[in-house]
Amino acid sequence: MLKLPLIFDGAYGTFYASLSGRSSALIEQANLNDPDLVTGMHQAYLKAGANALKTNTFGLPQMFTNYQEQAILVNKAVQQARLAYECLDQASQEKLGSKPMVFGDLGPVPAQADPSQIYLPLADLLVEAGVDGILFETLSSIDGIEKTARQIKEKNPDCVVIASIAVGTDGLTKSGLSGRQLLAALDQIPEVDAMGYNCLCGPSHMHRQMQDLPKFSKPLSFMPNAGYPSVSERRTLYDGQPDYFARHLANMVLEGAAIVGGCCGTTPEHIQALTDSLQKVQGSYKAVQAFDPSRNQVQKPNDGLSSIQNPCACPDEHAGPSQPAISRQPDLLDQRRQTGQKAILVELDPPESDHVSGFLEDASHLHSAGADLLTIADNPIGRPRADSSILACKVHRELGMEVLPHMTCRDRNLNAMKALLLGLSMEDVHQVLLVTGDPLPLESRDEVRAVFSFNSRTLASFVRSLGEQGLCRPFHTLGALDVNARNFDVQLRLAKEKEANGIEGFLTQPVFSKRALANLKRARAELSGAIYGGIMPIVSYRNACFLKNEITGMDIPDDLAQSFQNKDRAECEAISKAFCYEKMDQMKEMVDGFYLMTPFRRVSLICDLIAYAKTL
Repeated sequence: MLKLPLIFDGAYGTFYASLSGRSSALIEQANLNDPDLVTGMHQAYLKAGANALKTNTFGLPQMFTNYQEQAILVNKAVQQARLAYECLDQASQEKLGSKPMVFGDLGPVPAQADPSQIYLPLADLLVEAGVDGILFETLSSIDGIEKTARQIKEKNPDCVVIASIAVGTDGLTKSGLSGRQLLAALDQIPEVDAMGYNCLCGPSHMHRQMQDLPKFSKPLSFMPNAGYPSVSERRTLYDGQPDYFARHLANMVLEGAAIVGGCCGTTPEHIQALTDSLQKVQGSYKAVQAFDPSRNQVQKPNDGLSSIQNPCACPDEHAGPSQPAISRQPDLLDQRRQTGQKAILVELDPPESDHVSGFLEDASHLHSAGADLLTIADNPIGRPRADSSILACKVHRELGMEVLPHMTCRDRNLNAMKALLLGLSMEDVHQVLLVTGDPLPLESRDEVRAVFSFNSRTLASFVRSLGEQGLCRPFHTLGALDVNARNFDVQLRLAKEKEANGIEGFLTQPVFSKRALANLKRARAELSGAIYGGIMPIVSYRNACFLKNEITGMDIPDDLAQSFQNKDRAECEAISKAFCYEKMDQMKEMVDGFYLMTPFRRVSLICDLIAYAKTL
């Protein structure tokens, strides 16, 4: 039976660094090299009043990278569980009134790893070592948690499983996912007993995050950092005061938090201040006093303390987001699809300088010719050009034209992406094309680094979360679909994942070949979102050869490329228009519109394609 509120210990890495003068990165190695120091840290937290200890194994998932290390990891896991249990002496049990619990602690897995392949064996080791529970913490996603939790319960139904998400002050993880959504998903996993937040936030901001949560059926856990770090002589220091930390955590318990503790920078002094604060308000807890993990049920206390059935539920006055979510309003693309009209999207590359008059002139001609929406690439081919979002705002403001800026994951981190999206919303631009982005040119890589905080799927989820939190009007999010891919099964799988994350439609790569048409037909049958078929006029034999050999995602048949050889400009344009008309005829039943790509400012050529598209 799990007694609540459960008070966890604090940080081990920063505490170890302060005691030993060594890097916190060596903390797990100390289980083998300096067990007395690790035992002393456990004892310090127990003396401070913690009734739940974490094993000193947070970093094992990051270290679990090759078979050579596995024997070492086994020793570390088993040794750490033994060290933690050695601390549970009679004196500490008498002080706490019950036997403290030991939780096997597992931090996040490396970004490119399969979480299940890492969590499953490590959880097995810790369960076999006899821990009372497993704490998955500092998660930026919940991949692998359900499968691992199920295995844990199969081995020991009484083993308590807690999953804790790391969110920033905006309620988002480092992957751009909504903490609220991840908690809602965890709430539906029967094998997860409790869930919550830890790390990234200080106590005040985490308190606010708690107050913004809706009600859930499971107990909630909150373990903030001591504050926010500063760096001195290459050491990361946290200056958050124990009394301040304790005041917020005690209030969170009064408001219904069932499990509390500390993350980075928290020391035994912080936990001592917390337990002292809780003793002063004992009897006022809204949290119930017991939880049965084998039945996943809250038990009412029999000691006269006030309680509620759900220990993690925040008061009604705090439920819901700080701003109400707004439904996405239908836009021009929606209207075209609802009426069965083919939408016409035209792409213009942004200028390489601040000379924007020619770009605006071209956009105006396309608008007058009947283009429904102007799409603007984000540094195409990885080379810097005018910012697509700022340019889109200018076009929308000055020409009154609907715009679709492309947004890549390549050049911006989470903060920059959020700032840009909020700016677009302020400018009343609410359509974006989300793509991973072309790789940087080889010659630029010594001086420029790609960011890639997201992929296009997680970026879509991030954009959706902004609207759900009421931070901006929801965006109409579109994605890219490579119909030229030789393994189109992979592309369809990714497209379905994009749809699951909020993508509402797709702009395809240019369709030149029979294979691309066949793949487009499959996409129409298997995807639920809108599809806009890609059309790119070829303007010369040289252009055909360049596209065929140097641009990824192009599938230009040899006979098509050869048809442009030794032809003048007028002849090339005639061949190109005839070919594009043919492809539009062939794909018209498979698409909701056409995505026309303007080559070398050949606006008159695109205007002829627009005119033809309007007849279909």
